[in-house]
Amino acid sequence: MAWRGQLSKNLKELRILLCQTSPASATTRAFVEKNYTDLKKLNPRLPILIRECRGTEAQLWARYDLGVERGIRLEGLSEAQISKALEDLVKVGEALKKA
Repeated sequence: MAWRGQLSKNLKELRILLCQTSPASATTRAFVEKNYTDLKKLNPRLPILIRECRGTEAQLWARYDLGVERGIRLEGLSEAQISKALEDLVKVGEALKKA
């Protein structure tokens, strides 16, 4: 889980979109509740934006250098899968920096 401390080195911004009441966003809400504090402690200068809006599909968006963005739909994913999706986005940022 060392990649969690690499967020601010590979991302410019992390956005999590979700509905505050829908069952489809339940695992995303649980992921945020369990992981936000840890992610923010490890990356204090990285903007981690949580956007709640009724009826919004759960999504994870990463913004990289030069305005490049990548998003992943989170509906139907477990908390472990959401964590893996975030790790994958961090790896994309690392690859973009090397290119």
